[in-house]
This record gives sequence, structure tokens and C-alpha cells, in this order.
Amino acid sequence: MMQRPKHLQKGDHIRIVAPAKRIEVSHVELAKKKLESSGFKVSISENCLGGHHYFSGTVVERLADLQTAIDDPEIDAILCARGGYGCVQLVDRLNWGKFYQNPKWIIGFSDVTVLHQHLQTKMFASIHGTMPLNFIDHSQEALGTLVKALEGTKYSIEASKSSFNKEGTAEGTLLGGNLAIIASLIGTNDQPDCTDCILFVEEVGEPLYSIDRMFYSLKKAGILGKINGLVVGGMTSMKDSEIPYGKTLEEIVLEHFEERNIPFAFNFPAGHIDDNRALIFGATVSLEVDSSGSTLTFQK
Repeated sequence: MMQRPKHLQKGDHIRIVAPAKRIEVSHVELAKKKLESSGFKVSISENCLGGHHYFSGTVVERLADLQTAIDDPEIDAILCARGGYGCVQLVDRLNWGKFYQNPKWIIGFSDVTVLHQHLQTKMFASIHGTMPLNFIDHSQEALGTLVKALEGTKYSIEASKSSFNKEGTAEGTLLGGNLAIIASLIGTNDQPDCTDCILFVEEVGEPLYSIDRMFYSLKKAGILGKINGLVVGGMTSMKDSEIPYGKTLEEIVLEHFEERNIPFAFNFPAGHIDDNRALIFGATVSLEVDSSGSTLTFQK
């Protein structure tokens, strides 16, 4: 059973950190104001607004910010400022001891999937959701579902129908994140057990043949044979090769499940899209896919 951090109440403390790519001050300030307007106390880590080449800071600086947020008992949730690349440089250097004793929500998506996967291996829930970089563009539902996830308000997410959907119902623990990150961590100490899970994947800017390659990696690792259902979020700005690959994204995905009869939901509102609804990884969910679309309900 996944352990959940405590649900937040108005006045609880969210710390914004930047464990990966550098971020503009205006994005962080806007996120701070929006979260404060929702009733939370918000602070910004020491090196969040810094810069060291591509990153918000050196490995030592970024590690210190994240470690401080993990260790501080007055901080109730950690919101990653943006993705990019960098979390994998930190995850094994962190001392997670105080987190295991006093878990708190870690929030983000894209490269933050590294942290989600680590927490999934240790049986702690986390939130795949919008980040300060995206607050200016993301929908009201993106921020609204993030607040609901943090506060423990029960909710569900509906997605429009797709001709590629596969109807059915399934239940399981919601796991997943960015497809490239999931594939990159196969065979490492941060590969979670996906047995009987509902797997969520999203991606941005990848060639179609890379999507096929990554699904082969998941298949060869035995992951696709263990899951109860698949939720495909935003597959944004997919690229074709100079000589066309010859298959759509949906056709590529479905080809890897020809021998499995499980429900599929495409076009799900989460990932590198404006309507990036919050997903609670580690929650027990039910997935219902029918002729009208799909619904993901967070049960407990």
C-alpha cells in the first residue's frame, strides 16, 4: 500500500525548488502569487532563481535546495519549478531518511518523473501536475485539480473519446510519467513494480520511431504485460522522420498490446499540454473507457 503525505490545509507551506533547468523569475513569482491566493504559504528556495549554464545552479546548489526542503518539518509540499534535465543528477545523492519519516508531497512532471519513480519504488505517493513554468499557460482545471490533490478532495478526470480507445474497466495503482524518463530508468534502482497498475504516459517532441523504441523497452522489461490499463496523455509535437515512419502514434502504441485485452484511454488531459490535470501517483484509481470517452477516478 502506497503511503500518502498528509493532505494540505489553508496556511500550509509549499516550497518552490528548481532541481533541473533554470527558470525565469517572473514564472516563479506568478506561481507564488497564485498559490498564495489559494490560501497556502509559499516560499522560494535559495538557489531556485539562480543559473549555472543550463541549470538553475550547480549540482551542489540544487541538491542543497531539495535536501533542505525535504528535511524542513515546516514545509508540507515541494513544488518543482520546471523540468528540462537534472533530477537524475540528484536523486541518488539525496538523503531521503527524513522524508521516509515525514513524507511530503513532491509535485511536478516531465523530468520530475525521476523523483516520482524513486518515490514509487519506496511506496510513497506524489503528484504529477503543473509547475511554475506553466502556470501562465495552463488551464484553470490544471491548477484546480492540483489544489484538490493537495487538499485531499476526491475528484475524477474525464477525457474525450478517441477512435483508438479500447473500451473496458480496470482498477489499480496509478503509476507512470514521462515516457522517455520511464524508459531510461528501466533496470535501475528507480524502476517501480508495475504489477496490476494503471500506467500513465506522456511525451513531447520525440520522433515516432523513438516512441516505438521506448514501448519496446517497456515490453521487453515485462512492464506492459503486468499493467491493468493504459492512459496516454499529451503526446505533443511528435515528429516524423524524413522518410515517413508509416504509422500514427496510436497505431504504434496499440501494436504493442495485440495480445492483451485491457482498456486504453488516449487524449487524456495531462502532460505537456495546457490542460495538464493533476494525477496522484500511488493512488488507487478506476479507469472506465466507453463509447463516450474515458474517466479516471481517484478512489483512495
